[in-house]
Amino acid sequence: MTATHKTSSTGRAASGTSGRLTLVRPDDRPRAQRPALVAVAHGSRDPRALETVRALLDRVRALRPGLPVHLGHIELNAPLLPGTLAGLDARGTGSAVLVPLLLGRGYHVKRDIPELAATARLRTRVAAPLGPHPLLVDTLYERLVEAGWNPHATAAERRTSAVVLAAAGSRDPESRRDTGRTAALLAARLDVPVLPAYASAATPTVAEAVATLTSQGRTKIALASCFTAPGRFARECATAAPWLAAVPLGAHEKMAHLVLHRYDEALTTAARTERERASA
Repeated sequence: MTATHKTSSTGRAASGTSGRLTLVRPDDRPRAQRPALVAVAHGSRDPRALETVRALLDRVRALRPGLPVHLGHIELNAPLLPGTLAGLDARGTGSAVLVPLLLGRGYHVKRDIPELAATARLRTRVAAPLGPHPLLVDTLYERLVEAGWNPHATAAERRTSAVVLAAAGSRDPESRRDTGRTAALLAARLDVPVLPAYASAATPTVAEAVATLTSQGRTKIALASCFTAPGRFARECATAAPWLAAVPLGAHEKMAHLVLHRYDEALTTAARTERERASA
């Protein structure tokens, strides 16, 4: 990774299973000097995915008026990330923070996005992915409740209930650890077992996770959809759910807050690193 961009850590983002969180301070520089926020989506052939991402970014803009917010895709949808960065450079934008709309570390976060950022003419920093984080868990919880999950279940009802956390999947062990951490935070929030499952590249599948929980006496198994937007993976996972299935995270307001938190966090980390270098 070059000196012109830096991946921020998740350091103090997650404050334990309680969900309590102190967000980093927003950037207080004049608007003209603020780096642009470039949300980096994967891309999908499902047209609802692009609509959902655009709606999410509209929420981000409403929460932070005056902040330049742009979209770039890794593949499948326009605008592609290199084109977005080239357009910003052509308009004289001096710097940008790339916020992956991805839910854990993996090849796209660790390789694709930094490599694309390194080819840009403007100064870039790459933020951490959106998960794991308490705001992500809050959104998963609220999507489950919207789907019919009883937030006031009795202890007896919880003993027969469980959740499968469906995610895209990756061969990268750090990606699986991130999904496992999100599952653990959600389990603490729900007070029922939450088992991760994957649409591709990792195991168990949703069907295998359901079979495991069923063998443990869990008869009411819900599916939490750990996907940013609708698409093939989310649809296939929901089809395998034996009971209720939550919709993807989508343009939930807490996801918009999380995008801004990752942006602020990246700037705070970069400023701290620059101070440390100056004092060394």
